[in-house]
Amino acid sequence: MRVLLAHTPQMRRDYYGERSLSGLRAVADVKLHKGDDALDAAALVCAAEEVDIIVADRMTAGPGEIFPLLPKLRAFVRCAVDIRNIDVSAASAAGVLVTQASAGFVQSVAELALGFMVDFSRGVSRATADYHAGRKPEVAMGRQLAGSTIGIIGYGSIGRYLASIAKVLGMQVLVADPFVRPEDPAISHLPLDDLLARADYVVCLAVANEQTENLIGQAALARMQRHAVFINLSRGNLVDEAALAAALREGRIAGAAMDVGRAPDQMPSPELAKLTSVIATPHVGGLTPQAIEHQSSETVRQVAKIVAGEIPVGAVNGDRWRRRP
Repeated sequence: MRVLLAHTPQMRRDYYGERSLSGLRAVADVKLHKGDDALDAAALVCAAEEVDIIVADRMTAGPGEIFPLLPKLRAFVRCAVDIRNIDVSAASAAGVLVTQASAGFVQSVAELALGFMVDFSRGVSRATADYHAGRKPEVAMGRQLAGSTIGIIGYGSIGRYLASIAKVLGMQVLVADPFVRPEDPAISHLPLDDLLARADYVVCLAVANEQTENLIGQAALARMQRHAVFINLSRGNLVDEAALAAALREGRIAGAAMDVGRAPDQMPSPELAKLTSVIATPHVGGLTPQAIEHQSSETVRQVAKIVAGEIPVGAVNGDRWRRRP
């Protein structure tokens, strides 16, 4: 059975790895995408014309029009959790299986949140930039995390792990999540408005969907304290970026840190990231060897199951899969 690994060479190096590629080659005949740009719909149809399975990175969309044009395609395997740019309904109508990877980046993303908090608390990036520019850094009073309050929006796997770290550090932990209530009595479950008003660090880890679009907008930012920091490690579409930029420029909150945004590949928007009160990283929260291998090796196991005609763990439309081997 033939598989197209749709990652560009750079994405293959950073987000797949040689060990998983060797594992994939052990269970299927692998065709590699060798171009430097992500495959658009037309290019994907051309590249996948003779393959049975597409293993796609997050940049390779699965629009509805491709599935009728690929009659040999049996499965579209996503090497990521996010499948919002795959038309699952169209794939199901064509009898094509769609799978997704589980979150292997919980520790990695939570650690980045911790790094952002330490950076803001002690002025690490600011002082470093001054030293690099030959300026004398300002000696400013810092804030220790112990005794500070963290507000976590979204109590999923990352939120729970981050809360456990914050407790060990001696932080007061607040959580806002309409669907999950923490069992730990030491963690306060609050409405979002109350969390925003009380937290020194607001960490956004909510799921991105229609209901959470622009969740953090002008009204939410107005509830935050002036010394508070907003940290986004979820998706850019949870934030009204114009409102956030205005709050930062006017000093209504102390700063923001982000690993995601509305730029291509879910990266921080350059216009927002360049503000002096912002710390930004280029969507690298899950870019560690452990996190990447978790997801890429999972696709190898999924492909092996598909080759055997079995529905793998991670299938999202197994009941509609008709193009079985």
